[in-house]
Amino acid sequence: METGSPHDTGTADAPGTPTPATADVPATGTAPDGGKEPVWHALPPGLLTMRRLLLVVWLGLLTLATALVPGLLAGPAWGAFAVLPLALLLWGWVMLERNWRSWRYAERADDLLISRGVLWHEETVVPYGRMQLVEVTSGPVERHFGLASVQLHTAAAATDATIPGLDPAEAERLRDRLTELGEARPAGL
Repeated sequence: METGSPHDTGTADAPGTPTPATADVPATGTAPDGGKEPVWHALPPGLLTMRRLLLVVWLGLLTLATALVPGLLAGPAWGAFAVLPLALLLWGWVMLERNWRSWRYAERADDLLISRGVLWHEETVVPYGRMQLVEVTSGPVERHFGLASVQLHTAAAATDATIPGLDPAEAERLRDRLTELGEARPAGL
């Protein structure tokens, strides 16, 4: 299980499996030995906690309703239908962790990489010079858990990208850095 803060970095041993990195990794997004391999940053565990809590709340209520309503109206045997949402809750618990582990991002010299996905792996490359707007957003549930998301807007809508569930300080640092790099490296449309 991955532990640590949003500043944890790692290189992938297998696709979607970040490993802890050493403290001497530079913040520029290059490997310590100067190689071309990017340094991947994992999402903080608070995002997994928030998503699992939401899963338990919604599917817990559905399980309760599925057990009580048929059980009271049609007889206790019909309350067994509560097993279906309960099984969905257990399956979702495992899938949320797999999805959370698949998300990572890396800052390179000329672009930002965002990697995600378990079954359908998706890697987005956003050149700094193509960024038009970098936003930090945080809804009420995210704020309660101390999380924020960074959303990147580019000239092409297909390359808009989001990094969810970051620590607010890391999200603001990333926004400021990406904005600074975007202004320093303007690219033609």
